[in-house]
Amino acid sequence: MGFAWGPGDILVYETLYKASGSGCSFIHEIRKDEDIYSPILRKLFNESHHIFVGLQTIREDLPSKSKKPQFVSISKNYRSVIRACMEELQQVAGNNIRCVSILLAIELIWNLCEVLFIEAAPAGSLLLHLLDWVRLHKADVDERAREVLQSESPAEHHDYWDVVVSYVLQGRLEEARQMLVKQATLQPAARSMYKQMDTLLSKMPFYNPGGTQTLTEFDVKWRHWHEEVDRSLQDNSFASNRHLELICKILLGDEDTLLEHKELLGTWYHFLVTRLLFCHPTVKPTELHYYAQSCMTMFLDSRSVPEPLDSILLAAFEFDIHQVIKDCSIALNNWWFVAHLTDLLDHCKLLQSHNLHFGSNLREFLLLEYASGLFTHHSLWQLAVDYFDHCPEFGRVYLELQIERVPLETERKALKVLRICEQRQMSEQVRSICKIMAMRALRNNRLGSALSWSIRAKDAAFATLISERFLQDYCARGTFSDLDLIDNLGPAMLLSDRLTFLGKYREFHKLYGEKRFREAAKLLLSLMTAKIAPQSFWMTLLTDALPLLEQKEVSHQQTGSVLWNLQSASPLVFLSLQEEDVEVTKVELLRLALARNLAQAIVKEGTVET
Repeated sequence: MGFAWGPGDILVYETLYKASGSGCSFIHEIRKDEDIYSPILRKLFNESHHIFVGLQTIREDLPSKSKKPQFVSISKNYRSVIRACMEELQQVAGNNIRCVSILLAIELIWNLCEVLFIEAAPAGSLLLHLLDWVRLHKADVDERAREVLQSESPAEHHDYWDVVVSYVLQGRLEEARQMLVKQATLQPAARSMYKQMDTLLSKMPFYNPGGTQTLTEFDVKWRHWHEEVDRSLQDNSFASNRHLELICKILLGDEDTLLEHKELLGTWYHFLVTRLLFCHPTVKPTELHYYAQSCMTMFLDSRSVPEPLDSILLAAFEFDIHQVIKDCSIALNNWWFVAHLTDLLDHCKLLQSHNLHFGSNLREFLLLEYASGLFTHHSLWQLAVDYFDHCPEFGRVYLELQIERVPLETERKALKVLRICEQRQMSEQVRSICKIMAMRALRNNRLGSALSWSIRAKDAAFATLISERFLQDYCARGTFSDLDLIDNLGPAMLLSDRLTFLGKYREFHKLYGEKRFREAAKLLLSLMTAKIAPQSFWMTLLTDALPLLEQKEVSHQQTGSVLWNLQSASPLVFLSLQEEDVEVTKVELLRLALARNLAQAIVKEGTVET
């Protein structure tokens, strides 16, 4: 096999191929970041770019307490963009299952990192955030609940008790109570039993971070409630109803009972949060790793190997940020997630102690990789520029290398690239782009565009070449093309002598057309004496002097100068003229006109008016 690197792809081809019949070898294109070609995921990249740029504007000198709500809000904005793209992918038919599952995992990890690292919830509040996290990512309960409630007899539906138990497992006790009311109406004899369960569910305390109750007071209250539930189980209050007895065991946090309902829990981290809810509601962040490890061990089959997602979540519960980023970089198929999460965590001052051996910190390394991938896309490359701008160490170097690889298919795109380079004082890239576009315009015989690009490039040699082409065209056709450009050269004409001559020669024509012969003659004479015209154009200049010599305003000094220019012209020019009778005739006529004008001028200027 052979391969060739492209800007973002690899071309793989067979080098040893034995043809059999009419077959042929194949060339395969391997893309590094396939996701950037998905129209829906491009929305993710575009929307998150705006959030990223906004994050960079948060002032560094603000105290951490005032910045934390902003960071949490930005994190939620990122998650809302992920969820919006995920929902759109679910609605579109096709092979989007893989992308949806990846986005689900990304949102799950991001949400947990938000709770543990950015929000940094303390004991008490921590469990509330984890409950919201599980509820958000275990939404199938609500779908099943809708099916049950929309049926003719919800209490007799085959999924009724699964929904009730699922509500309890998620700590959604109010919804569980509302469902139990439907069952109690069908069983009048057991109404007192259902009322007792309803009382236990309603009494379960939940910590209120904004309230006056301290965490210690809440813990005492919760333990009293837990003892009451235990007494109800011990005195066989629900022995005659296995469903209510099951709920009672769940409220006590019985591990065996919880593990018997793996299909309702679904995942080990749901099991973890449920176990914490009914056994350790005041869990501290530092204790999470112990419970997480034990729950994963109990929930997963001892013979099975944990999935990458399991390892990532476990690393998060262990507060090992760098392991989370490392595992995500390996498991996920692009750099979007790790680049944006790392950037946010870095702004939260959570990655300060971790630098890479080759100079750049972790944040910058991941942003550079992500932005480099964007540069391979025909439109997303513009987003990458902002990412490079916010990488202080190597961002400019990467941008200079990548911007040169952007294909300049149209002049509009070239102007976009040029504007980016000019805003960042990237003079080498500006010259390179302008030269490319000038050469392309010249090949297409668009002299005006070519001259404009060469002026922007400040390329004197190329401007000289194009100016000579303009003069050659003038000699051949007798008129100038692109008059608007030549008339408005302004200070740009000083870029090269030939361009100066072109601009001034056009100015001479304008003066002549306005019948300002004295000024026209003066300008033409200055062009002759300056010696900035190409040799092939000298005869044209002298020929332009013929009609002016007939004007009485031309002084004998000016006439003498024209005569001197005629006599001192290069011998090579006059050698070539000898072969053409027309040109020789022009020279003779010019000498005659000069002599006549000189005589008239001397007489006129020597006469004293009386």
